[in-house]
Amino acid sequence: MRSPADASITAFGRSSDLLDQVDYRLANTPEEKEEIYNLRYRAYLREGAVKESPEQRVTDQYDDLPNSWTFGVYLYGELYSSVRISVLTSEWRESCSAEAFGEILHPRLDRGEVIVDPARFVADPDKVKRFPELPYLTLRLAYMACEYFNADLGLAIVRAEHQAFYRRVFLHETIAEPRMFPGLLKPVGLMAADFPAMKEKVFERYPMMRSTAFERRMLFERAGERAARQARAISTHARASMVPSS
Repeated sequence: MRSPADASITAFGRSSDLLDQVDYRLANTPEEKEEIYNLRYRAYLREGAVKESPEQRVTDQYDDLPNSWTFGVYLYGELYSSVRISVLTSEWRESCSAEAFGEILHPRLDRGEVIVDPARFVADPDKVKRFPELPYLTLRLAYMACEYFNADLGLAIVRAEHQAFYRRVFLHETIAEPRMFPGLLKPVGLMAADFPAMKEKVFERYPMMRSTAFERRMLFERAGERAARQARAISTHARASMVPSS
């Protein structure tokens, strides 16, 4: 008898079924973060992108910045993949891509553009073959971020052998050829897509990339923003209750 996981793994057309099983979790606790840092190490080590390390973890200075969100992607309660989403603005300019390709990105930030920078996209090397849909499910977080933050540009730091996938699926174009990045043994290039111009084309081809405003808010709204929104709602309700009825 096949397990529920086995029954779900077929063509990409069934990814919408997997959405009922996927759990996107923002890494908040030290334990959640450490599990993801260890996953990064195992994934990078398997593909020869990092050297062996006794710490068996990969993290950097961008993980805990206020403009970064690190997610674990869980299926059937198990961590399968992870991605970190950084949002770049004229005020917040720190991310992997901004460091490696600053001469390309900073002029755009100077013009007031909003850029979503997904990085540290990794999948469990022992589980990834069970779900060929996993890259789509994981990178869906980048699309949700682009919508939530009204991004002008969506990025991808990509090794040369993976660029065809991003070009075919997400309609990205290469805007910088591969170069070495600190901490990695293989060069990465920079790809990008004009999100407002391309999003509907991607949504038409892959409807599971769509999301609701509620889902996006639950994932990307910070605690302080949520508290402020709740306070505004309470204040509005209080003012309304003070208006005498006619």
